[in-house]
Amino acid sequence: MEERVFDRWGQRASVIGLGTWQLGADWGDVDDKDALAVLEAAAESGVTFLDTADVYGDGRSEQTIAAFLRGRPDLHVLVATKMGRRVDQIPENYVLDNFRAWNDRSRRNLGVDRLDLVQLHCPPTPVYSSGEVFDALDTLVAEERIGAYGVSVETCEEALTAIARPNVVSVQIILNPFRMKPLREVLPAAREAGVGIIARVPLASGLLSGKYTKDTVFPENDHRTYNRHGESFDQGETFSGVDFATGVEAAAEFAALAPDGYTPAQLALRWIAQQPGVTTVIPGARSPEQARANTAAATLPPLPDTTLDAIRDLYDRRIKDQVEGRW
Repeated sequence: MEERVFDRWGQRASVIGLGTWQLGADWGDVDDKDALAVLEAAAESGVTFLDTADVYGDGRSEQTIAAFLRGRPDLHVLVATKMGRRVDQIPENYVLDNFRAWNDRSRRNLGVDRLDLVQLHCPPTPVYSSGEVFDALDTLVAEERIGAYGVSVETCEEALTAIARPNVVSVQIILNPFRMKPLREVLPAAREAGVGIIARVPLASGLLSGKYTKDTVFPENDHRTYNRHGESFDQGETFSGVDFATGVEAAAEFAALAPDGYTPAQLALRWIAQQPGVTTVIPGARSPEQARANTAAATLPPLPDTTLDAIRDLYDRRIKDQVEGRW
């Protein structure tokens, strides 16, 4: 598996990582045995970067990762967690005392003295402009509670604000063939500053797998049922903010662009990994087979210009107007 460097941090990550939201909650039920099997399959396939959050299953995802790593002390894996979504989303809650408490909880959940990477978890927009917030994060590094810090964002404007901060090592942002706006300014700015880009929601909540139809029904406890219009959190986290019916139709067109030997999901992951400035892509997986198929995208040949042009044309025709004005 190819590894890429977070320049400001010096740590390396597999170009295909593993997102573990689905191992905690909000994607239907995944039992502990299946969750551990997904982690094992990812590690066997060369994944060295796991992304989680304190809010995924109220800590279950972090605890599952800890249980897995206890049984695999031979592995060198970076674990990135997030903080801030377990409280009311007001800037006043983003203060040092809360950061320490949240970090203490994640350190217990993950069974470590120092967290590798902690990311602000899509906080209110004013937080990205607060010097006090970033001073507090610097304090956590000085206290050796965390190795480094980054941010997770909803909008390109938030990403650019964070990249300007000297000690931010990573920005996590939605990037996929249905969310191309970050290519214009965010990725170039990150490259110039040495900030790593963690691409999340790479399959647009599964749309880009090409497996769904307009009649597909998701479980009640799956965010693809209860958050289609942003009822519980930002709408962009579900299907990348694309209307489901439109997304299904566009995904069928996208699937037809896959070269021989690629699945539609692998086409999406290869497209993201090919974008200059991307450090790691973090698809989720609900089965070992999905985890292995996702990581296999890293070994596929680069996409030719004709395919890249066709993907851009599809985005411009079917998706751009729905998403670029919001995120």
